[in-house]
Amino acid sequence: MLALLGFATIVVFLFLIITKRLSVITALVIVPIIFGLLAGFNPKELGEMMLAGIKQVAPTGILLMFAVLYFATMLDAGLFDPVIAFIIRSVKGDPLKVILGTAILTMIVHLDGDGTATFMIVLSAFLPIYKQLKINRLILSGIVALSVGPLHLVPWSGTSARAISTLKSDAVHLFNPNIPAIAGGIVWVLFVAYIFGKRERKRLGILDFQYNHQENLSEAQRELRRPKLIWVNAIMTLALIVTLMKGWIPAPALFVIASMIALLVNYFKLADQQKVLKSHGTNIFMVSSMIFAAGIFSGILTGSKMIEAMATTLVSFIPENHASWLPTLTALTSMPASMLFTPDAYYFGVVPILSQTATQFGIDPLEIGRAALLGQMTVGFPLSPLTASTFLLIGLSEVDLGEHQKFVFKWAWGTTIVMTIVALLTGSLHI
Repeated sequence: MLALLGFATIVVFLFLIITKRLSVITALVIVPIIFGLLAGFNPKELGEMMLAGIKQVAPTGILLMFAVLYFATMLDAGLFDPVIAFIIRSVKGDPLKVILGTAILTMIVHLDGDGTATFMIVLSAFLPIYKQLKINRLILSGIVALSVGPLHLVPWSGTSARAISTLKSDAVHLFNPNIPAIAGGIVWVLFVAYIFGKRERKRLGILDFQYNHQENLSEAQRELRRPKLIWVNAIMTLALIVTLMKGWIPAPALFVIASMIALLVNYFKLADQQKVLKSHGTNIFMVSSMIFAAGIFSGILTGSKMIEAMATTLVSFIPENHASWLPTLTALTSMPASMLFTPDAYYFGVVPILSQTATQFGIDPLEIGRAALLGQMTVGFPLSPLTASTFLLIGLSEVDLGEHQKFVFKWAWGTTIVMTIVALLTGSLHI
């Protein structure tokens, strides 16, 4: 009975958010409460389950809030402006260099894990260049989409935050083992950019052009730039990343401290701090509040034993001699799954069942999380019609969604396949 109610909870949740009958945050709260009541639990019992779930995801919610704030502050302060200027100066009208430069800049900017911000920064810098040189704009949207993929596995991205909260883990155990796979994905994307670049250089040749990135900044953006603090910000960011990867300070506490220092160093005046907070406040609230709502969802499904019952049912259908392939199959199907599932539906609905099933076969459940992150709404999100940022990408690139998906799908899946192979070779995943 619990298994049936659990599957019903997942199906109704998926239906409501895919058909947009309810917002994700509303469905995460209302649906499990209703099915929890149907399962015979009283409001007090459900309340205790919800509170336990919220406590479990609280560190992840705090991490996400302040990580977004930190990198938003760095972007506003102009940390990446010298890199943008250098890349634009270096391309010199060569389509090959332009496309490789697009990939490199996208990866650097996407260290903040925010697809929307990355698309706006990179496309505003490079679209005029692509137009002037007459480079195929599908390559612009495609290479940007590919380049954010491996970097979207950073633990402060919304997708990774979902996986961390669902599996009740942390960045050290979920992100660090995937670092070699991420490196493999980066190499693959640069290889694809080289292929695209060679084709366009052969088609167009090398042309002369002049372009100034600073002229494209608004007055408000110029006011927040802090060019004199570039090296201070660079050192702070490098120290932050090293500390995060070494696990010297718990990630939530680390980002709270780092974001406050970044704000104080770059914007000593209260008015400037308020500008930064207000400009990014909506995005921070929407993502972090969803994580706490997800805590209620996972708290009820876990506390009611629904997930355990669903996993037991699935185990009965999986031949034991094939069970070891579960993480690998999860990885290989993760990128196409982005076309069918929103990150909320997949990480809060599918991953808990897969991870619990893996546990019953003696497989580390964190392998399911690592496998899922190799494609589902990481590599896959810039192609998915289920994410708003995809439409921002194609809109700013001035291309059609269908043409964009057709152009980049096989290359994106290639990224996941390459990362899966590296993950298997380096022990992040096992067969």
